[in-house]
Amino acid sequence: MSLPNDLLDAEFAELDALLANTPKPLEALDVAMLDGYLCGVLIQPRLIDEAEWLPGIFDFDGRALPADADPAWLDRITTLTRRRHSALQRSLAEQGWFDPVVVDQPEDEAAEPGDQPLSEAEQLQRDTYAALAPASRPLLAWVSGFAHALERYPELGEIDEPGIDTALARLFRHLPAETDEEKEILATLDREHPLKDVDDAVEELVACVADLNDLTQAARYHVDTIRRDQPKVGRNDPCPCGSGRKFKACHGK
Repeated sequence: MSLPNDLLDAEFAELDALLANTPKPLEALDVAMLDGYLCGVLIQPRLIDEAEWLPGIFDFDGRALPADADPAWLDRITTLTRRRHSALQRSLAEQGWFDPVVVDQPEDEAAEPGDQPLSEAEQLQRDTYAALAPASRPLLAWVSGFAHALERYPELGEIDEPGIDTALARLFRHLPAETDEEKEILATLDREHPLKDVDDAVEELVACVADLNDLTQAARYHVDTIRRDQPKVGRNDPCPCGSGRKFKACHGK
């Protein structure tokens, strides 16, 4: 069940369409990537202001929007994204759970005579998708967005905490393994923690994000204690400024 003020299905579709209209040559996230990105922002060991994380949704390389970007378009994206960010934050805090945006891609159709050949990038994307385990394919976009957040904010990976490493490994199993080490980790996970189907994969993904949220909560909301060089002045004490009046009637107002 979604929390109050979360996006409706039609609003998720609207947000996806708005992101697709991001001015070129910027490469914006799609709505599933955005969802993963927001979770990657929320589980950091520090609170990240909207002004810092919002630009990351418009381009993977961090390029800024053009100065002449449509203000109405930008305002609508910001409004919808802010609501989803708030809903995710509340859901993790109050329930330790959330419903991720998972969009499965349709099966490839056989090429018909006269069809335009795929570009090199499109063919690479299809090959990458096909190489993943069936349970991981619908989560590829979401986890790619999550990884995008960790690239922008590497503080999480700098924490020496085995629980964080384990949760990240179980999330990144849904990305293509490139190095021998990644392939070995994936093989170990498939052997020790096999995924039956997409529902099982989604449940594990949500649990890993909830674990990360719990592991970083203390650091995220840590408040430094302020040490005073001088004793605290009582409200009925003489004001330190030397006016002769009580503190409450002078600088303590």
